[in-house]
Amino acid sequence: MPTYLCRLEELADGTARGFDLASVSRHPMFVVRRGDRVQGWLDACPHVAGAPLAWRRDAYLSADGASIVCHGHGAVFDIDTGVCTRGPCMGQSLTPVSVEHDEEGALWIASPRAVD
Repeated sequence: MPTYLCRLEELADGTARGFDLASVSRHPMFVVRRGDRVQGWLDACPHVAGAPLAWRRDAYLSADGASIVCHGHGAVFDIDTGVCTRGPCMGQSLTPVSVEHDEEGALWIASPRAVD
């Protein structure tokens, strides 16, 4: 059964938002919106297993919004691929979460297993 996150219009273009899905997963996750495209990732830096990326609520992106940043370790990740391009986990990747949006603009995780 799909898990509802929010409406696309609630997520401003070029921003990120975190979700605590304790009812369906032990892992928090976040999404990044770029136009009509939404990319989902587990909120866990590969440098230190399970370490959250944001230094404050929804602060997942670099100041210019071009990259995902682990504020605890300084790692920089590509938004589209999740690959670390700079920092202590160079070459490692964030764990993707399959996120879809429907014709009404609702964002969904296709399967609860997507965040396990």
